Amino acid sequence: MRRYRLPWVVLGSMLVTEPILAQSAPAPAAAVRLPEVALPPALDRVLRDYERAWRAGDAAALASLFAEDGFVLQSNRPPVRGRAAIRAAYEGQAGGPLQLRALAFAAEETSGYIIGAYGYGNKADDTGKFTLTLRRAPGGPWLIVSDMDNANAPPRNR
Repeated sequence: MRRYRLPWVVLGSMLVTEPILAQSAPAPAAAVRLPEVALPPALDRVLRDYERAWRAGDAAALASLFAEDGFVLQSNRPPVRGRAAIRAAYEGQAGGPLQLRALAFAAEETSGYIIGAYGYGNKADDTGKFTLTLRRAPGGPWLIVSDMDNANAPPRNR
């Protein structure tokens, strides 16, 4: 029985140490600021209207930028759907010198998207990123179907 003890000890130590070693994450890569792209005027209007409404702390104006059945998908919060719920979610949350910049986009007649980055203040560093999924009636204004954003850094422990 004694001769089988060493393999079990070695196997057991491998099983215990592997999960510990597997948890060490590599160091994050240095942040690279992706270049901004120019949007067509109708898509750029969505970003500028969003900035204006946010800076004014106007939850009603923010909600009006969304499709009636639109979604807000924020970090560390449950999904929100519908203009009334979006307005309620943004009450007391909006305000401050938000800066939005587009990194990529595509648009067809009635659907499109914008992938971008956001920050606060003049010439702000990007503090997060977002995707806006858009739709419109033919020839109508673009409305946000989905606004998903998240920060570039994990939340701080308090």
